[in-house]
Amino acid sequence: MNDHDKPESQTTPDRLGLVVSGSLAGGLDVRLDSSRSVEEMAVGRYVTVQGHRSRFFGIITDVELRAANRDIPWSLPEATDDFAREVMAGTTTFGSLRVVPYLQVRATADAQPEPAKTVPVHFAEVRDASQEDVERIFGQEDESHFIIGSPLDMEVKVCLNYQRFAERSNGVFGKSGTGKTFLARIVLASLIQKSNAQREADKRVVNLVFDMHNEYGWKGTREGGSGEVKALKQLFSASVAVFTLDTESSRRRQVATDAVVEIGYDEVEPEDIEVLRETVNLTDLAVEAGYTLERRFGRQWIEKTLALDPSDEEEREFLQRESIHDSSFRNLRRGLRRLERLEFLRPHTEQNSVQTILNYLQSGKNVVLEFGRHGDNITAYVLVANLLTRRIHDRYRQQKEAAMGDRAQEPIHLVITIEEAHKFLNPQLAGQTIFGQIAREMRKYNVTLLVVDQRPSGIDTEVMSQIGTKITCLLDSENDVDRVLEGVAEKRELKSVLARLESRQQALIFGHAVPMPVVVRTEEYGSEESYGRFVERPFRERLEEIYSEG
Repeated sequence: MNDHDKPESQTTPDRLGLVVSGSLAGGLDVRLDSSRSVEEMAVGRYVTVQGHRSRFFGIITDVELRAANRDIPWSLPEATDDFAREVMAGTTTFGSLRVVPYLQVRATADAQPEPAKTVPVHFAEVRDASQEDVERIFGQEDESHFIIGSPLDMEVKVCLNYQRFAERSNGVFGKSGTGKTFLARIVLASLIQKSNAQREADKRVVNLVFDMHNEYGWKGTREGGSGEVKALKQLFSASVAVFTLDTESSRRRQVATDAVVEIGYDEVEPEDIEVLRETVNLTDLAVEAGYTLERRFGRQWIEKTLALDPSDEEEREFLQRESIHDSSFRNLRRGLRRLERLEFLRPHTEQNSVQTILNYLQSGKNVVLEFGRHGDNITAYVLVANLLTRRIHDRYRQQKEAAMGDRAQEPIHLVITIEEAHKFLNPQLAGQTIFGQIAREMRKYNVTLLVVDQRPSGIDTEVMSQIGTKITCLLDSENDVDRVLEGVAEKRELKSVLARLESRQQALIFGHAVPMPVVVRTEEYGSEESYGRFVERPFRERLEEIYSEG
């Protein structure tokens, strides 16, 4: 007697129900066993379906109360007694699940998971996924995989493929307060740990983090704002360098820094000013005036522009000869005056911040650039992140082209983390900022992005389509949800899943680094146990041996 013939009371405890109808496009309708409560079922739960020739892997996208006859619920007495409920439950009334199958594994010894191209037979059993199922699809933690969380209602771990994650630009999205920073910190710590374990140079990754709110360097704020947690420098002291734009803030927070970043006026080009169009209210003509003055004055164009006095007749005539309208010049100068107040900007600096950062990156050290008090100044953040990234990307392009296909000579792969990404990647600026170019290049020059944002609807559609893996927490805007799921085949089903995430420590993950979408309860971060995950593996295994030996 097979499981289909067993009485309900004898079915295995992990069975949820049987497939009764459905389609590949719309999902499978599953009748819930009477022994399973509909209240236990959660949208986003990971399940398996055993067909005759294949095993299918999917997620629950809807839960429904059904009746064998649609008139039954309306013909009941006003107060149905417990006995009547028990009689009808599982027979005339029952729970129903909608399951979308994403992968299937054929019943052969060497079969590998592949996208589902058909559906299981009628009355195929639907079960809770086991640890073996999760590991078969998502892999186990090793040099190639890192843990990101656990499927809903399960204690097993979901892993992301380290190499596939690094191959493309990726995103962490979610409304304010959903834990985006914690997720990004876990991802960055995992990338550093796995990169340190790589034996082949071309599989290693370094990170450049533009740390807007000082959360990734030495320490960060615990989720919910109560207390502090260790950040990347404390976890990987030998692999991480902390740079700062604000030495006073670093001293006050007792953060030891490896270098101070200062930028000279002569390092700022009109392209760097153009991306500030929105933040400093520059007109198109004012931006054009910047390019004209740079051609006229060269590297000293900002100093000379600030020194020009349009009320002076001779200088007014100069502007007229250059075809710069008075109002455009004044608009440009007002914008430059705002930059003049930024303490890290100097008329000239002896150090070359770009070269200093490059030296650290190329030696395999990850760099976190803290903004200190300037983190609340979006103008400072956009200026510095765009300026440094544009120059670093230029150097990477030169090195990649000089390598002429010799992988041993290519620069180490770089992941650049930016927050408030829509400020760089909105439709107006995506074609002008270096970040839009990097996203579209898809690792052409060994540089990709990790974008962290609460307003994905503000990111250009083309750029969003190049985001390889999306880790998405709860979003409360319909436009944000639509932009994140744009181009996804199962958009309607995943939209339902995304809308029902809890406000913290849950995320929907889909894209290049995972074989199928999955909802996870994200890893805890902030306890000594969680920090222990990032201890180098050989040392961690030796510690476990010592403890087991007593």
